[in-house]
Amino acid sequence: MIQVNDLQKYFKKTVKQPGLMGSVKSLFRPHTEIVKAVDGISFHVDRGEILGFIGPNGAGKSTVIKMLTGILTPTGGSCIINGQNPQKNRKRYVKEIGVVFGQKTQLWWDLPLGETYTVLKEIYEIDDARYKKQMAFLDEVLELQSFINTPVRTLSLGQRMRADIAASLLHNPKVLFLDEPTIGLDVVVKDNIRRAVTYINQQEGTTVILTTHDLDDISMLCKRIVMIDHGRKVYDGSLHDLKQKYGQMRELVFEAADAAMLPALDYAGAFADCAPEEGDLTVKTEGAMVTVDFNTDKIPVERMLHYTLATLHVKDVNLKDADIEEIIRRLYKGEVGEENADIPQ
Repeated sequence: MIQVNDLQKYFKKTVKQPGLMGSVKSLFRPHTEIVKAVDGISFHVDRGEILGFIGPNGAGKSTVIKMLTGILTPTGGSCIINGQNPQKNRKRYVKEIGVVFGQKTQLWWDLPLGETYTVLKEIYEIDDARYKKQMAFLDEVLELQSFINTPVRTLSLGQRMRADIAASLLHNPKVLFLDEPTIGLDVVVKDNIRRAVTYINQQEGTTVILTTHDLDDISMLCKRIVMIDHGRKVYDGSLHDLKQKYGQMRELVFEAADAAMLPALDYAGAFADCAPEEGDLTVKTEGAMVTVDFNTDKIPVERMLHYTLATLHVKDVNLKDADIEEIIRRLYKGEVGEENADIPQ
């Protein structure tokens, strides 16, 4: 469905020297530098797949999405979506994709929501029967009826996001690009959005590319993720494989029977022979509750449990696997070699 090969986007940036003279020189003899926003990214997305496309701020995610949707033209490389080049045959191409940007809306601010959809119906040249059928489906999935006659400017953020997703799906696109679709939403609305995206993907077979900073979105919606940083791909594989390969961190949480005994714990001394590096062993204490994050490549689970339980009386204990946020944090910090980051599909 989507093939991205060696995609590149370079921008020319003017670098101004400091001071008044620097400003004058920049006017007449500007010094420019090339910024590699996207530097040779390749990946594919199968038909009907939900792909998580993630990275830190400034990694190049939005630039890639803008090239895939045809807003920007690549400096090099290629992207083909459903057999089409996004930068060519624009009118035909946009009828096959839907786009939702979390911070921007495609709705008419002063029109009631229903009239906005009527306008979009004419833009996308949707016939009456198909429009009626699609609106019934979207109302069922996204529960639009309660605010369909409300002016867009008076919608809550959660209502507007549901309305935007419906607008992007009105013409039944083959590919849906979601850029931060749950940003700023409360827990209940986020859950509704996630269930709606899952249902639409399953019922319509819509291919979805999701960019988000909310790792719950990734965990609940995506089986596979592509991670980029500084314009380059650092991981392409399944969420399960990421956890299996890089999830060395564990979290031990326990409640001491007597908080006064906590000073007896000396994790740094007990595991000094393991020579843990920074981040391999951290301990947080709040009252009688203790949280220990440790790297199982350096400190075996059985040693951690034996030391803890032999040192003091514990009322309750819980051992958790590393969550996806911790794994990604370690990957971004360079604790996982980039040369090993790609996992074959």
